[in-house]
Amino acid sequence: MQSVCNKVISRIYGAGRGAVFSPSDFSDLGSRTAVATALKRQKRAGTIRQVARGLYDYPRQDPQFGLLSPSPDTVARTLAGRDAVHLQASGAYAANLLGLSEQVPMKLVYLTSGRSRSVQFGQQQIILKHTTTKNMATAGRTSGLVIQALRYLGRRHVNDQVLATLRKRLSATDRKKILKDLRYAPAWVSDFMRQLAMEASRLS
Repeated sequence: MQSVCNKVISRIYGAGRGAVFSPSDFSDLGSRTAVATALKRQKRAGTIRQVARGLYDYPRQDPQFGLLSPSPDTVARTLAGRDAVHLQASGAYAANLLGLSEQVPMKLVYLTSGRSRSVQFGQQQIILKHTTTKNMATAGRTSGLVIQALRYLGRRHVNDQVLATLRKRLSATDRKKILKDLRYAPAWVSDFMRQLAMEASRLS
C-alpha cells in the first residue's frame, strides 16, 4: 500500500500544478482500493482536492488569490479520458475560445459522443450534450471549434469583424485543414469556412 501511495503522489507531482485527474489515471499503479486509499490520504493532507465527483486536482496557487480553480478545458479533457468519450466545445464557449466573445460563460457546453449530463466544479458547470455522429466528426479539431462557434453566432452575425478575428486566430495550416471538413458543417457555415480556406491557399 505504501508503495502505491508513493507512486500516486509521484505521478501527481510529475503532472504539475493545475493538473486534473480521476482514479482511473492511476489504475496501472495498483488495485482500485489501493488507489482510492492513496487519493483519500492526499486529499486529507491537502495536497489535492476533489473538484467534482470522481475528479481531483493538484491546485495552482496564487500569492494573492490562493488556490485557483482548474481550467474548464483541463476538467473536460479528464472527463473525456475517464469516460472514453469525445468532447467538442460548443455554443458561447466555442466562440470565447476563438476570441469571438470576451465573456466566459458560467455554463460551458460540450457536445459529446457519450451520455448527456452536467458536472459542477467551483462556480462553473460543464454541460455535456449527446449529439449525432456527424456533429462529433470534427471533435477536437480546429474546424470543429469554428463550426460550433459560427453556429452559435448565427449567419446574420458573422460579419467582417468575425472573419477578421478568425484570420488572426487561425494559422494558414488551420485554414487549409478546415477545407477537408466542409462536409460536416451546415451549408452557410461551410461557405465561410471555404472563404477562410481559400484565403489560406492564396497566402501559401
